[in-house]
Amino acid sequence: MRGRTEITAGWSDSLTELSSTVRDLNYQLKQLGRNNRDGSYATQATRAYLLSQIANQLHELGYTGMSARSLRPKHVSALLTYWQNQRIAVGTIKNRMAAIRWWARKVNRQRVVARGNDFYGIASRQLVSTVSKARTLSTVQLARVSDPHVRLSLELQRTFGLRREEALKFRPSYADRGDHLLLKASWTKGGKERAIPIRSDEQRELLDQVWQLAGNDSLIPAHRTFIQQLRMYVRQTMNAGLSKMHGLRHGYAQRRYLELTGRLCPVAGGPKSKALDQRARRIDHEARLTISLELGHEREQITSIYLGR
Repeated sequence: MRGRTEITAGWSDSLTELSSTVRDLNYQLKQLGRNNRDGSYATQATRAYLLSQIANQLHELGYTGMSARSLRPKHVSALLTYWQNQRIAVGTIKNRMAAIRWWARKVNRQRVVARGNDFYGIASRQLVSTVSKARTLSTVQLARVSDPHVRLSLELQRTFGLRREEALKFRPSYADRGDHLLLKASWTKGGKERAIPIRSDEQRELLDQVWQLAGNDSLIPAHRTFIQQLRMYVRQTMNAGLSKMHGLRHGYAQRRYLELTGRLCPVAGGPKSKALDQRARRIDHEARLTISLELGHEREQITSIYLGR
């Protein structure tokens, strides 16, 4: 009996020690973020999430005794192999590499990570989509999101093509101008106001729901900060089995293209731009300009990512 107790106690100690090493790296990376407030609140929150995820993956790969200062080239190579085996998208890998480079700079280990992604054979991001990245939200999926503020933020992303930060900071008393939305500069990427037309009963009904919940406030509850609500958003969408919510903007762009041109965009099965006659090409160009402005890009070329070419 005594021997069994000793074995159990020993195994318990091992688990405690293993858990501690995981917490050490996670904790130190979290402290790096708290002590280095680089970028916007959204950038900081996203970076903190990525670094926590990277720390967990390093543990899964067998690197259980790491501290923030023990980053080595072998760790970067192991992570890249792991991500590539998981078929992680190129853009996602680049975002994770940016987080690792930030980590390396903050602990004075810049030489651990190559400056360019080409060194690792990471392909360039595709600027003309050949496969649709549009996402939809069903009633069943939305029902799994229990936080009403997050749920309405998701619906704003789908219905108006808003970015995540814009949808979280959305304040109807400022944005709702009757026939259009006006997004405040402090909500948007690049810090520029932009207008989005209100064109349908569905959009007006959604805005009425937002008014009812938020009133004169934003879709960040009064008892939470932006960072806390962003974490709530991430947790709620993950628990609901939702991912790649940026695809809701792709869906908006593709629906707008159909509305403006009367045909599907190339990435959704419509004709390629080179197959259009002169009149259709002019309509295509004007539609892309409109969509680009509504999405907050201001460049016609960027619509190739959403619509194909």
